[in-house]
Amino acid sequence: MTPADLSRTVLHAVRRAVDEDALRAPVPARVRVERTRPGGSGDYACAVALQLAGPAALPALEVARILRERVAAEPGIERVEITGPGFLSFTLDATAEHHRALLDAVREQGLAYGHGDALRDEILQFHHAREVRAAVTAHAVRRLVISQGARVRISCEEAPDPDWARLGVTVDAHGTPPVPLTGIRPVPAGATAAELLRRLGPDAARWGLLRPAGHDRAALGPELLVQGEANSLFRVRYAHARVRALTRGAALLGFTAEPTPYAERAGHTEPAPYDSAARPLLDLIADHPGVLLAAARHRAPDRAARQLEAVAHAFFDFHDSCPPLPAGDEKPSAAHRARLALAEAAGTVLAGGLSLLGIRAPEHL
Repeated sequence: MTPADLSRTVLHAVRRAVDEDALRAPVPARVRVERTRPGGSGDYACAVALQLAGPAALPALEVARILRERVAAEPGIERVEITGPGFLSFTLDATAEHHRALLDAVREQGLAYGHGDALRDEILQFHHAREVRAAVTAHAVRRLVISQGARVRISCEEAPDPDWARLGVTVDAHGTPPVPLTGIRPVPAGATAAELLRRLGPDAARWGLLRPAGHDRAALGPELLVQGEANSLFRVRYAHARVRALTRGAALLGFTAEPTPYAERAGHTEPAPYDSAARPLLDLIADHPGVLLAAARHRAPDRAARQLEAVAHAFFDFHDSCPPLPAGDEKPSAAHRARLALAEAAGTVLAGGLSLLGIRAPEHL
């Protein structure tokens, strides 16, 4: 179950409670769930009971109890607890069946995994200064909000720099009444699009402009071109390229990914396909739709970039702990097929996220 699935499940529970007259309150348009903070209970938490307590004329703890009994029996939910003044804390079912459902969803949706329609009713216009970081940020934000269903128009206060097109930037109009995209710290005057393209190329330039939060200084030094672990762009793109190499290697060995772990097949007694290293990667893949939605709502492509870094880091940890390819004389097994399915899901998330930032995901690196 993804955070988006959980949000819909809780919202459905609210509707049921209202329909059954157990709760008399307006049904909210959406329900927000968040990762539980360190030291908290469960995997996710939700404050919807506190939100509804006033309109329902009930204590928040009573609203939480009404909702808990309607959520607890839903598939994918292992446990629902009430904490504090009325927070609902959810522990998700981490069985192989739900891992498989998550990986199946990524496989079916491909690069569109994480896209949604939460912003489908929004028609937006972003207006920005004639400055390269503002232009690149506006373009990335447009991709993000479109991925969540919004319609967007971009305008610039003056005629755009012709070199922006080589950074993948388009502008619909200039000189229109401003609806400013604010909080973007400009780069130094000498860092024009032409200069960045000459020195860094389009991919590294976009990453350098988008990876820091908008109010922070953009890091545009030669470290963006270093082919090493310290370069976050290299690490993300290398993780994607490594996944593609695993898929090619598996094909040469005569097997493909299969998200159904061996344990669900009669007669198989091999070691488990995953160990504890898989959980962080599975969690990050499940969180990806929520991260993209938050990045769109907050106009913050840096959130998407940080998510990709986290996925790449968790992928390498998983890869080293649970090799997706057999070694030496070892024969391909169901465990290898399951591990490859998780690796390929990570690669899909990385490729889709890079695409939203306007950055290529190479097959070879």
